[in-house]
Amino acid sequence: MLTRLAIYNLRTNLRSHPREVDSPTPLFSWRLRSSGHGDDQTSYRIIVHRLTPAGDEAAAVWDSGWVDSNRVRVRYEGDPLVAFTSYTWTLQIRWKLGGQSLARSSFETGALAVPDWQATWIGRSREHITGMFPPGIHFERPQSMQMAEAALRVRRRFRCEGHVVRARLVVTAHGVYRAFVNGVRVGDDELAPGWTDYRERVQYQIHDVTGLVTAGENMIGMVVGDGWWAGCVGYDVRRHANHYGSRPHAFAQLVLDHDDGSRAILGTDGSWEERPGEIVYSDLLMGEAHDLTLLDSDWCTAGATAAGWRPCAVYDTATRTLVGQRDEPVGVVQRLPGTVISRDTRRILVDFGQNMVGHVALQLEGIQPHLAIRIRHGEVLDQGELSTENLRSAEAIDTVIPDQESVRFEPWFTFHGFRYAEVTGVPVEARVVSIDGVVVSSRLPNAGSLETSSPLVQQLLSNIRWSQRGNFLSVPTDCPQRDERLGWTADAQVFVPTATYLSDVEAFFDRWLLDLRDNQLPNGSVPDVVPLPPPAEIFDYGAPGWGDAAVVIPWHLYRTYGNRELLARQYSSMKAWVDYVTSRNPGGLWCNALGNNYGDWLAVGEETPSVLVATAYRARSADLVSRAAEALGRHDDAAGYAELASQVRTAFVEEFVHERRLAPETQTGYLFALAWELVPREFHPDFSARLAELIRANGSRLSTGFLGVGLLCPVLTGIGETPLAFDLLFQTEYPSWGYSIRHGATTIWERWDAWTEDAGFQAASMNSFNHYSLGSVGEWLYSTVGGVAQTAGGVGFEDLVLAPRFDPRLDFVRAEYEAPRGRIRVAWQREEKSVRVQVEIPPGTSAVAGFLSGTPRLVSGQHEFLLPPAIGVGGLAEAGADPVTSAAG
Repeated sequence: MLTRLAIYNLRTNLRSHPREVDSPTPLFSWRLRSSGHGDDQTSYRIIVHRLTPAGDEAAAVWDSGWVDSNRVRVRYEGDPLVAFTSYTWTLQIRWKLGGQSLARSSFETGALAVPDWQATWIGRSREHITGMFPPGIHFERPQSMQMAEAALRVRRRFRCEGHVVRARLVVTAHGVYRAFVNGVRVGDDELAPGWTDYRERVQYQIHDVTGLVTAGENMIGMVVGDGWWAGCVGYDVRRHANHYGSRPHAFAQLVLDHDDGSRAILGTDGSWEERPGEIVYSDLLMGEAHDLTLLDSDWCTAGATAAGWRPCAVYDTATRTLVGQRDEPVGVVQRLPGTVISRDTRRILVDFGQNMVGHVALQLEGIQPHLAIRIRHGEVLDQGELSTENLRSAEAIDTVIPDQESVRFEPWFTFHGFRYAEVTGVPVEARVVSIDGVVVSSRLPNAGSLETSSPLVQQLLSNIRWSQRGNFLSVPTDCPQRDERLGWTADAQVFVPTATYLSDVEAFFDRWLLDLRDNQLPNGSVPDVVPLPPPAEIFDYGAPGWGDAAVVIPWHLYRTYGNRELLARQYSSMKAWVDYVTSRNPGGLWCNALGNNYGDWLAVGEETPSVLVATAYRARSADLVSRAAEALGRHDDAAGYAELASQVRTAFVEEFVHERRLAPETQTGYLFALAWELVPREFHPDFSARLAELIRANGSRLSTGFLGVGLLCPVLTGIGETPLAFDLLFQTEYPSWGYSIRHGATTIWERWDAWTEDAGFQAASMNSFNHYSLGSVGEWLYSTVGGVAQTAGGVGFEDLVLAPRFDPRLDFVRAEYEAPRGRIRVAWQREEKSVRVQVEIPPGTSAVAGFLSGTPRLVSGQHEFLLPPAIGVGGLAEAGADPVTSAAG
């Protein structure tokens, strides 16, 4: 009986069933699964059909024919695609063991290359801006929101003649929006359209509203908050808000296809009308207020009254910046029930059990109408009370004014980082029906899972994932709670190897790298944060380790996903960064143009010289650009940047190496030298021994900061010190990952000393309890503890190394990872007389079995081995033993 080669996870432009494809040549991709040994796809055929508005397949617009290839990424090469149209694509494959498989998917086009926009940017008329506060209940506003305007609310009544068989709403905003048709919310995205460099790109979303449009009278509407466009961003209180514009604008285009073949388009223009609603202000940092005495639940229905509505103003007709959604939108990913841990006459204190990002959904009964109920948010408690000092100027207060004795409240256009919430304004006799923490994040597909027998390791893995979830919200931010929430480039580049194991972040970083490239100065210098708020003057350019994100991230994405096109697109940006550093530093050392020069940020107990850090990164980026050039066939560039890297390494040795030791000696310095081969090979034994000696002399504790921590365990494994790496992993004394866990951490702390038994809380001026950078150990957890990795020169996880390490403190490990070609699985379990190891290798790949003597190569499929019970951390490859038995699954 033949083994079936299954197709799964069909995607178009890296997303599942997207509606905003505005590329004329979309990318089709898929994954494969088979239990047969050595199986693979031998050829493929893709057929693309255009759908009629009624949903019927029309003639094929592309038939690739049978192509002899095992590629799982293919570009469309058919007839020109039509804007705002639905398509299906059918994939057929033949496989090595005989037989065929078939799968289908779909996508919809957006505006495409030559958009026919019939909409404009509209907003509140300037004559209505002065004194633009709704006439509802007076309540004490936070200081920062004293002059904040009500959220923009716009609508348009329209009549639909004939039978509509397909309706699509194309919508975006300068700000963050929710859209409605006939009183029903459209879609479930949060904080759409997300944060991009709005000067270059504003992403639009397309929603299927066919079931919402009816014959006769209809109403379409939008509510728009300030968001990143006009609201508070970052910590420059001299220019806290209005970075891109002073107030929000709406943009929408409704495309109606009728059964007679006609198409009608309704866009935002001066015929739309505006009136404030119950959202009296909203801000991402400061919070949001709803006055429910102003609530008009029928405002967007066909029968709504016209009283009080005024014409909108047209603010702009330019559509150059509009692009279809490239990455996964932000949305609700989980809800956590809150537990009331304290209640008295002045407040209710709630614990959600997890440091999270999002907002609170509140339902109360028996309350007092017209009196403000406030929700304050905080990450930690201090002596039983909510602590908010580390939020700095972010007030993070949501307010609701009930209009009756029961209330349901959930803010629309804000988010907070918190574990605890304090609710005030609720009488003691009132009943708390529910208090939920609504978790909001970019909806990234899950890529990996790792389960071990250690509760400590499991909590660390959970903390890393929760910190990524909270900070991958439209952009890769540093922290989600205080007045910052910025896309710090170093945080992203040190964490991206971990991020790719946790989630499918290809589309997420593909889009963010466009902003990085566009924010790069003409001289090649890269800002510390991306997107860079336009008027901000407190951020510098060119910091070592920060600007290097322009090189490190594209290269890692290429190695992980095999995305050569992304590498080619970013190549000029990568080169420009290295050339910028070279233009300021004609010698080998990086001594000039250091920007903010953060060094190994937040290292503890030792300080690596900033010029050492800078020079190490200069060599690293020059080497990676050389490798990128070679991968792209730019051989002259490859040779030139390889020579530059060699020159920098020579300067590094001359300046910092004396008698085969670094001067000064720090863990991070040795990690750079070994990980990036900054010193001659003959120095490696001495450097390796000295690194291990320094760590042991420090009580098997780390001293690395942001830039060094991700290299720590991988380097130790690489030099044969895996037991020492496990000692660091299981360490619970300060400083360590385990120390924070022992003291209740549910996310990664910004700093090792965020709280200590001796000193209590670190300075509130910079003390985030949700900050993923120090969680970059996650890469090692998956690649070494889990044993899922690729060879040093591998691309796209097609050439694997499966080498889990059997530390005696672990009884089992189960790792899975969705690689570009399919699922990789490594699992081992200690049994009474053996260790059982199971692996799964996706079709089209092979793997070195690093846990077996001689490290044999395994073909794709499922394999199982029984190993001797007394194996060490290194496994059989180091012990020189043979498996007891081997069997195919």
